Amino acid sequence: MSEFLYACIIAATPLLFATLGELITEKSGSLNLGVEGMMIMGASVGFIAAYSTSNAGVALLGAFGAGALAALIFAVLTVSLQANQVVTGLTLTIFGAGLSRFIGDQFIGQTVPSGVRHFFSDIHIPLLSDIPVIGRMLFQHDIFVYFGYISVALFTIYIYKTRLGLNMRAVGENTAAADASGVSITAHKYLHIIIGGGFVGLGGAYLSLVTVPIYQADVVTGRGWIAVALVIFAAWNPIKAFLASLLFGALSILGLWLQSTGVAVSQYLVDMLPYIATIVIVVISTRKNRKEDLPPANLSVSYFREDR
Repeated sequence: MSEFLYACIIAATPLLFATLGELITEKSGSLNLGVEGMMIMGASVGFIAAYSTSNAGVALLGAFGAGALAALIFAVLTVSLQANQVVTGLTLTIFGAGLSRFIGDQFIGQTVPSGVRHFFSDIHIPLLSDIPVIGRMLFQHDIFVYFGYISVALFTIYIYKTRLGLNMRAVGENTAAADASGVSITAHKYLHIIIGGGFVGLGGAYLSLVTVPIYQADVVTGRGWIAVALVIFAAWNPIKAFLASLLFGALSILGLWLQSTGVAVSQYLVDMLPYIATIVIVVISTRKNRKEDLPPANLSVSYFREDR
């Protein structure tokens, strides 16, 4: 059980980064359904940067930059040019998948350099890592996982305890009122869309650099779509996003764990569980009535100042 819980955190980490990135994007009023494409781009660029430079920092910057650049394209089209956000996001997914194929085919089968793998080796936090069960589960991981913990705390503080976070929520809830109050709508949307895209790219990089350190053409395998659903499941709350990611991480490795304990179960059937759960979440979300569980009021709504 201790090993299973440890593996749940590893499986949850890419989902956590992608969910946080999409969460902050949606909090600012933009619905970016291109999470899958941005994760694929982050995975590809992060691996190529690691393979070419043998430097983990460059790899992370490359992955963050790839996701941020893809998000910038989305921002230009939807914020500045007022394109349909749903169509643009879906197009971004197709674009990301095609671009990663184009730049990454020659790296298929290559492994992450040993120096980068060493950088992402487990770090045992003194005292905390010795706590029974919980210590192994939470405090014997690589630096990427610990950055995920820190990100959850920082996102929570930023969204609910800072002036910029308040302005961001105002833009998502009532764009016209925020504009009338002197908040720069375009600047806030661009900022949070780009930062959100960067975090999504980091989620993809975790898959290609840590989880599966051998380059594959499609290492993301639908996790981007799950992240979109997790934002709804978490009610746009970073702490709940961590718990939701942990749940889905557990579902994604449940089959392997059952097989290791001798339980005869079809891996194909178990692989369906996260996606079945995603459908259930979407259905349940339509029945939420509490205000804190509802999406930002102006989510995916294009803003025209002249209509104010």
